[in-house]
Amino acid sequence: QWRGGGGLGGTLDSKSSPTCFLLVGVKLGMQSIAIATACTIYHKFFCEINLDAYDPYLVAMSSLYLAGKVEEQHLRTRDIINVSNRYFHPDSEPLELDSHFWALRDSIVQCELLLLRVLRFHVSFQHPHKYLLHYLISLKNWLNRYSWQRTPISVTAWALLRDSYHGGLCLRFRAQHIAVAVLHLALQAYGVEVPAEAEAEKPWWQVFSDDLTKPIIDNIVSDLIQIYTMDTEIP
Repeated sequence: QWRGGGGLGGTLDSKSSPTCFLLVGVKLGMQSIAIATACTIYHKFFCEINLDAYDPYLVAMSSLYLAGKVEEQHLRTRDIINVSNRYFHPDSEPLELDSHFWALRDSIVQCELLLLRVLRFHVSFQHPHKYLLHYLISLKNWLNRYSWQRTPISVTAWALLRDSYHGGLCLRFRAQHIAVAVLHLALQAYGVEVPAEAEAEKPWWQVFSDDLTKPIIDNIVSDLIQIYTMDTEIP
């Protein structure tokens, strides 16, 4: 166990919650799939372990480190530590290679082993990204060109998917269902309707996923909206 009183994080607040901290992966040049894997590892770990038992910032850094290996986008622990330090302390200098630095590095490596044991080495996941890409291509062909070009449906859907990883949607719902739900919400946000929806034998979203139901979509959308609500309510 490693508590973060003398580490990078300290106490949790709205500016530096661990799930927001995982976005440091962007600054490390990680691809979206690798960041999604890091978030999933983080959420799955704390489904198994008491949040108070381990420093969430250390778990976040180790999740990034492990996800880089899983998705073959290897990161150096030194880069993770330095970028994380700059994230929390923008005006600070890079950490010296002193005993504190090496203690942080050793903690990340040891925590990586803990993550693997707790998750029983199941750290490869099916993400919604490939499904969303396929669904967007299909939807673009269904909609008229004007409707597609005048509304940022694609950009919005990708942003919603990214933000979904701030919560545990990835653990509660199937990847295909999440992909459809964020697309459904993006269409609703801009008032765009799929052509011939009223005359179709089944809803457009069921064409993408046979076992998907409207209540499932509503549950995913509700959980996603709750994530945004929680962000605005944090003092």
